Amino acid sequence: MLKHVEAGVLRVAYEEHGETSGTPVVLLHGFPYDVRVYDQVAPLLVSAGCRVVVPYLRGYGPTRFLSSSPPRSGQQAVLAHDLLALLDALGIDRAVLAGYDWGGRAACIVAALWPERVRGLVTGGGYNVQNVATSMKPQPPEREHALWYQYYFHSERGRAGLAQNRYELCRLLWKLWSPSWPFDEEIYKRTAASFDNPDFVDVVIHSYRHRYGLVSGDPAVEDTERRLAAQPPIGVPTISLEGRDNGVSGFHAADRHAHHFTGRYERRVLDGVGHDLPLETPRLFADAVLAVR
Repeated sequence: MLKHVEAGVLRVAYEEHGETSGTPVVLLHGFPYDVRVYDQVAPLLVSAGCRVVVPYLRGYGPTRFLSSSPPRSGQQAVLAHDLLALLDALGIDRAVLAGYDWGGRAACIVAALWPERVRGLVTGGGYNVQNVATSMKPQPPEREHALWYQYYFHSERGRAGLAQNRYELCRLLWKLWSPSWPFDEEIYKRTAASFDNPDFVDVVIHSYRHRYGLVSGDPAVEDTERRLAAQPPIGVPTISLEGRDNGVSGFHAADRHAHHFTGRYERRVLDGVGHDLPLETPRLFADAVLAVR
């Protein structure tokens, strides 16, 4: 059921499933996805006694800014503050946070800086807190090749390309990032409608420029960005999910992120799975959530 709540600078659109007395779980999507990626995960969690909240992030679907004043920032700190504001608006003291990509970043930051609000964490791809200070350090060519879309968004040509070709461009990213998952056009169309949000382009472009230090951030969250520069550890119970066929971040046999987690931590590698973890393997994603609740 689609609901709305004023939270921070946003009127957040979200779907809610299950009884309000259940264990609170917030499922967070990334770019370029939306709440539809959790359509098969949510019922599994509800059947296990969870209250499931699935918000549209800023710039997606029916979520809107309350005024024209706030910058249309997509930086990591604002995503975390959006999540905190949503928890406050819904009266949720502590929740299991689960997400990947942008949503996994928001979840990791809240778990790191406000652990008292987090019962457990499921994060796609491990420690998702960006290290902006080192972002301009060159990476191996194979990795740079996979990040072509980010460099495209650094230019005004890229902004125009996203605005003009958002449907085709984001569909291409789905294919490249989940190469072993043969999704059909109808599944993609249901999500692509969220990219027509009037703030989508501005939020996306700012996100991919800020993470490289190319533009300034929202002054309201600069203190949080300073705290994130220290790469704070995460101490809440955590399961990291990694698709072996992830076409954007690639797969590494060694766990490069384990040192960021100081509490109970487990890494689960998923064979035949790419970037879009909850849509490609809903049962395994739900199992991870239930294991940390």
